[in-house]
Amino acid sequence: MELKNIKIGLGITGSFCNFSETKEVISNLRDAGADVYPIVSFMTKNLDTRFYKKEDYLSMLEKESNNKIIDTIQKAEPIGPKNMVDIILICPCTGNSLAKLANGITDTPVLMAVKGHIRNNKPVVIGVSTNDGLGASLQNIAKLLNTKNMYFVPFRQDDCISKPKSLVLDYRYIIKTIKLALEGKQIQPILSK
Repeated sequence: MELKNIKIGLGITGSFCNFSETKEVISNLRDAGADVYPIVSFMTKNLDTRFYKKEDYLSMLEKESNNKIIDTIQKAEPIGPKNMVDIILICPCTGNSLAKLANGITDTPVLMAVKGHIRNNKPVVIGVSTNDGLGASLQNIAKLLNTKNMYFVPFRQDDCISKPKSLVLDYRYIIKTIKLALEGKQIQPILSK
């Protein structure tokens, strides 16, 4: 098992069109031996979307991870001081969360979890999913690529014709990215095909 006994905080931000991937992400992490702790943004917790009803989605997260959801800043704050996880994976990570992360803003449970976690010099893996990755969010990606303990799952343009600035992570590389991040290394190449 590639991630045996690794505790992973799975931060989920509001890239709703990618929520269908979450169940498989959790399943793959657990199959690799990891213990997964879902951490959700306020948008993820509180909004029904055309992709999911919030109650169904949150129930699925708890069932698949076999852990309770961390859904408030108060519940997320102890992650660092109590050294609760080995690594945090933000998947999907929106452009909004990228901007806040790059600028030290901690106004959601996911961002509070990251803030507490990085004080322990532990890795954070970012699975970017944003319609402005090659626009306004590009500066934040660049900033985070040059920030200690921040690592990216390889990403690509998801529809270069209809959405030429949009980026999405390549889900096939999550486990490899996590393994390398735990060693302090960024997986290469970062740009996926």
